[in-house]
Amino acid sequence: MRTYGLGPAAPHPDDFEPAPIRPEWVIAGRPQARAVELVRSPDGTCTSAQWDCTAGTFHWYFWVEETVHILDGEVLVRDGNGRHALLRKGDVAVMPANTWMVWHVERYVRKLAYCRFPVPRPFGRLVRMLQQMRTRHGLRQPPRLQLRLDETASAATVPF
Repeated sequence: MRTYGLGPAAPHPDDFEPAPIRPEWVIAGRPQARAVELVRSPDGTCTSAQWDCTAGTFHWYFWVEETVHILDGEVLVRDGNGRHALLRKGDVAVMPANTWMVWHVERYVRKLAYCRFPVPRPFGRLVRMLQQMRTRHGLRQPPRLQLRLDETASAATVPF
């Protein structure tokens, strides 16, 4: 169930597909994961998905930067430096790209994940500076909507 660009994208339970965790990454339990991709950017650099998992403890490698929003359940996450965070329903966290984490799911967790390929810091700063300059100098303006006069009314309407 993938859409490109402008949504909406509301997953149905039948849309989820198995997303097995590699057996060598499992530390304890028998975690069963499923996922559904919701939206992909036109250039393919950003995606959003829903993912859920049953009880278990496992290693996970984030090869892209992932912002997670916990929709249901909870998960205890530990990074490579031993820092940990308990993420519960409503919590949001960022998992940096190219990092290993240990996830411990006591019963169940479901998350919304926004994944993007990271941009090197100098390049990101350059892009932000260019965008600010475009805005300051009037080079970045909203498109002008062409208004038309509706034949049945005297007011102008936006052509949608």
